[in-house]
Amino acid sequence: METTRAGLAPGPRTAVIWAALRAELDLRAGEKLGVIDVGGGTGGFAVPLAQSGHQVTVIDASPDALASLGRRAADAGVAELVLGVQGDGDQLASLVAPNSADLVLCHSVLEEVDDPARVVASIAAVLRPGGAASIVVANYCGAVLARALAGHVSEANVLLDRGSAAGGGKSHRRFDTELVTPLLTAAGLTGESVHGVRMIADLVPGTVADTDPQALLHFELATAGRPPFRDIATQLHVLARRAA
Repeated sequence: METTRAGLAPGPRTAVIWAALRAELDLRAGEKLGVIDVGGGTGGFAVPLAQSGHQVTVIDASPDALASLGRRAADAGVAELVLGVQGDGDQLASLVAPNSADLVLCHSVLEEVDDPARVVASIAAVLRPGGAASIVVANYCGAVLARALAGHVSEANVLLDRGSAAGGGKSHRRFDTELVTPLLTAAGLTGESVHGVRMIADLVPGTVADTDPQALLHFELATAGRPPFRDIATQLHVLARRAA
């Protein structure tokens, strides 16, 4: 079973993201990276990365989440490697110095900010040349399919008719590869890979994950980069890079 560098076993919902992050860390093996986790909450990614020896700054709007982050980091013995900063994605440029990060995580944030393009541009600005961004967005096709399979066909039709809209209002914004790519390009980032996250993990009964988690994990990893499976996932994960 695949594990994170901190020895934690990722579940099917995050295994694809961890696989991409692990590959990026392998490229920088032996280096202590400066990591920014935008909207990182209580540290589900930040603390394992700190346990791997990297310096992680978590930016989150919730003081309660940052308090939980501090406790989690202390319990894991990495309090000195994790810094919590209160703020949201729209404030990134004013919270982090330019050219100061090797890796930026921006997971489930672009759906909620006022201006996704500005946030992506800020991510590019805070990255050092050659640095990478791990971006997770809600997938338009996955959202339509999930509503239809749950029996909410009218809602699925509304979303289907509305179409994917990176410029839509907060919480109504959904993405696909055709919308993500121009955001990255405009910011000076190059997308290197796109993977689906939670192809079926959100669709199958919970008993499946309980009775045969290995089969579910294998399916998620095996289909993550393969259209059309990738295109119906709940989320899309993009690894992008600033030119060296």
